Amino acid sequence: MPNTPYLDASVRWRIRTGRLEQEEPGYEDRVAAILSAGLATEVVRPISAGKEAEVLLCRYNGAPIAVKMYRLYRTSHKGDGPVKADAMGWRAADEFEATYRAWKGGVRVPTPARRVEAMFSMRYLGDEDGPAPRLVDVRLEDPEPVLQEILAGIETMARAGVVHTDLSAFNILFHDGHSWFIDFSESLRVDRTGTAPWVRLTEASAMLGHGLNALGKYFRKYNLTIDARPFVDRIVGSLDRFRVLHAGAPGDAPA
Repeated sequence: MPNTPYLDASVRWRIRTGRLEQEEPGYEDRVAAILSAGLATEVVRPISAGKEAEVLLCRYNGAPIAVKMYRLYRTSHKGDGPVKADAMGWRAADEFEATYRAWKGGVRVPTPARRVEAMFSMRYLGDEDGPAPRLVDVRLEDPEPVLQEILAGIETMARAGVVHTDLSAFNILFHDGHSWFIDFSESLRVDRTGTAPWVRLTEASAMLGHGLNALGKYFRKYNLTIDARPFVDRIVGSLDRFRVLHAGAPGDAPA
């Protein structure tokens, strides 16, 4: 099994005991996993599901919370490819940490609570009737303040060391009159290098530009425009503390 040391403990246990199923655990097993991990005391119902994870409405001692659970297996998109036991714990850990950093930096995100392997709990945004709507499903009465709040949130997020790489009206909820960023599964950390600073900042610039273009399409129906390039340049410039993106530019003095 490739990358065996990095597999989740639950996946390693299935391999060791010969109980590596060839399909994703059923709903009852997923509920049992959440309860046994202590992330919730009751699982109410699923909220949303994607190809890599699902979000469930739960309760912890009566208080509503949301639990995101990454799938343990992924199949090939080419048809009859083999089922691969995937190390999704690190994906959950990355998203949990990015969400926490954004929340700590003052960004409106679902407050992260606790992570166990490929699952983590967070604040539930919604009410008894259902989860808060996505921005794409909302007709805004006064869109200008919402746009400005989103742009301020993106800038605050970057100062906290996080760039959301999938910004769109699908990944922003509208709750209590405010915009809330969700789904940090593909976020980019810019408070540490990991890769060469030039590579990380170039990626951040491209992802921010892509996200702002997507948001611009949404706000265009309100006759609002986003001047993305200066906004992106200002954010990336503030992150480029060592001016790696300007090294060798005309007029730059040697360090």
